[in-house]
Amino acid sequence: MSRIAIVQRPPIFLNRAETTGAAVASVHEAAGAGAQLVVFPEVFIPGYPAWIWRLRPGGDMALSERLHSLLLANSVRVAGDDLAPLREAAKRNNITVVCGVNERDTDFSRSTIYNSVVVIGPDGTILNRHRKLMPTNPERMVWGFGDASGLRVIDTPCGRIGTLICWESYMPLARCALYAQGVDIYIAPTYDTGERWIATMQHIAREGGCWVLGSGCAFQAHHIPDAVPGKAELYSNADEWVNAGDSVVVAPGGKIVAGPLHNELGILYADIDLERVGVARRSLDTVGHYSRPDIFRLHVNTAPLRPVEFSASPGGPLLNGQPVAPGDEPQAARP
Repeated sequence: MSRIAIVQRPPIFLNRAETTGAAVASVHEAAGAGAQLVVFPEVFIPGYPAWIWRLRPGGDMALSERLHSLLLANSVRVAGDDLAPLREAAKRNNITVVCGVNERDTDFSRSTIYNSVVVIGPDGTILNRHRKLMPTNPERMVWGFGDASGLRVIDTPCGRIGTLICWESYMPLARCALYAQGVDIYIAPTYDTGERWIATMQHIAREGGCWVLGSGCAFQAHHIPDAVPGKAELYSNADEWVNAGDSVVVAPGGKIVAGPLHNELGILYADIDLERVGVARRSLDTVGHYSRPDIFRLHVNTAPLRPVEFSASPGGPLLNGQPVAPGDEPQAARP
């Protein structure tokens, strides 16, 4: 048996450092309650850009630009040390952490944001980073498109973990990619809520024969700091539940064992038994005895998709370690 914890609490919106600190405090709390795995919502650091669902498309572009600028400035550089406090908390508590982040690209333009989820092992190392494959509707004005290099299932002390973000769970081929890798614990950080979403979590538990953890965003208007641009006009009712959360734990076969946590803040706990995965797949294993590979096959391109490839001829000039285009060589390198 393993104890899992789903944190359903608001971030400190558009503040990376303070939200990371809040996540660290929740990790310590969950570990103190015996959890071996703690899960945070979609883009918890530094918060889901909920304003995109209220700003009229093509409307106040100045406000959109101010909000996006703040989000970019507070996004996470996964390759840097922005997650160091959270990694240290995982290591100190010997706990696995799954956390959604707004990730700032550090490889190319350094200006694109991705909706990402990271898995941090109990030794503090980042075991995986998955970028959302398909942002939904107005989300495409905020986040870039991910690739399948992080569409992986990871071994952890509490089982084999796979993650899909929000409506990626409506992509049957993405689900199949996780099933094929033997996922025990399917984790779905999300901004979606309600009966249809919970039914989807139950369907996946039946289809995949796995544990399903739906980790929802929950906050009221007053949790958005007054300093956030547009706060007064977009969220005038301080007591409004902007998002209900509905975090839930579903056992293999589809039975809800914890939650949903609706219009409520806190940590949802559940004890999970991995033996139930094998039992559930005895009658239905969609990528095993219940598959027909002679008829249906899925190909997944897991290579990182790079917009630019640099290459150099053997012995060609370098500038700061990078190949130099002809005509741009330093003076000393030119014939």
